[in-house]
Amino acid sequence: MNKLIPSFTASSTASSAIDRLSVMSDFYPRAESEELYQRLRQQQTWPDNHYEIAGRRFRLPRLQTWHADTGIVYSYSNNLLQTRPWTALLLSIRRRVEQRVGHRFNAVLVNYYRNGEDYVGWHSDDEREMGAAPVIASLSLGQARVFEVRPLGNGACRSAAAGNVQSLTLHSGDLLLMEAGFQQHWEHRVPAQDAVTGGRINLTFRYVLPP
Repeated sequence: MNKLIPSFTASSTASSAIDRLSVMSDFYPRAESEELYQRLRQQQTWPDNHYEIAGRRFRLPRLQTWHADTGIVYSYSNNLLQTRPWTALLLSIRRRVEQRVGHRFNAVLVNYYRNGEDYVGWHSDDEREMGAAPVIASLSLGQARVFEVRPLGNGACRSAAAGNVQSLTLHSGDLLLMEAGFQQHWEHRVPAQDAVTGGRINLTFRYVLPP
């Protein structure tokens, strides 16, 4: 895997954490990744992107499905989505990813960005159900999109972090690995890109601790 080159002026602890982010270009060759994108887009039953929390109705700026092994509960997803079983296609992708990165996964969040107006805001995948040092493998299919990271911070530190963003473009077939320790120091997002017209499907594989 090719490591992202850090260009931050953060603390030494945070700076070392960027070394825990890596990307493999063409994990799936172009023709195969395009086939996977089309199959997932057509075969997935995409739910309505509106949801309710505490009586308030929200719109999710993308479409999602959540798949997990039997008995796995994940607070973020279960607030929004019904847990679905693995499909044969998702299982085959999971096995290939596990073999390459050397980690076991028992759940996947499938995001469908229909065009450049769909996005995901700044966040860290640090829910307690994934343990103290989660590992997340993220596969991109379809339209290339920008992926940004910045160090975590609060107050004045947050303002400094805003000018300390590193970005890269993830292409169809690229596999991004957020290794143990990354979520504790960094947050990430896929920003809106008005000029983008094509769709992108992103699969984020993770291991959720059994209840």
